[in-house]
Amino acid sequence: MYTQEVTIHSEVGLQARPATFFIRKANEFKSGIWVEKDERRVNAKSLLGVLSLGIVKGTTITLIADGSDEKEAVEALAELINNGFGE
Repeated sequence: MYTQEVTIHSEVGLQARPATFFIRKANEFKSGIWVEKDERRVNAKSLLGVLSLGIVKGTTITLIADGSDEKEAVEALAELINNGFGE
């Protein structure tokens, strides 16, 4: 299992369009991947799950992955977040 905390800097948080980019990236990996906020954990490959967390700018979340490519998955998702979802 590999985890990393990351803070959302995007103006719109992890909503709608950024969430779609996030889920697409998560689905590129074989590992199980989760997003955790305030002790709530959801599947990072589920749009409804991610949106249900209500992640806004300034929120710190934990990315968790477990599987053969867990480290690569977490690092790629953290990079996507840190780069403002390519926007």
